[in-house]
Amino acid sequence: MIKIYLLILFSLLFTGCVNKHGISAKVYSDCDEYYDFQGYYHKKCGKDDIITYDTMGKEIKKGAKKVKSLFVKEKPKVQRNVW
Repeated sequence: MIKIYLLILFSLLFTGCVNKHGISAKVYSDCDEYYDFQGYYHKKCGKDDIITYDTMGKEIKKGAKKVKSLFVKEKPKVQRNVW
């Protein structure tokens, strides 16, 4: 019963919209779309994402390196003289 309450609590607290850029608080991104005088199409979107997939990937790699460094002990390097 407690698990159900926790799942409901987490689902309500951590709701966000997943879009093609990452996780944001809005369903649709605020974008300004227009054509200039030469007929070129421009689309400028605001940075309304909470976290992007690029930053998620970088942080996961950092975390994986830290966890790996905890379990893998490096051997001390021994300098040997070659005469």
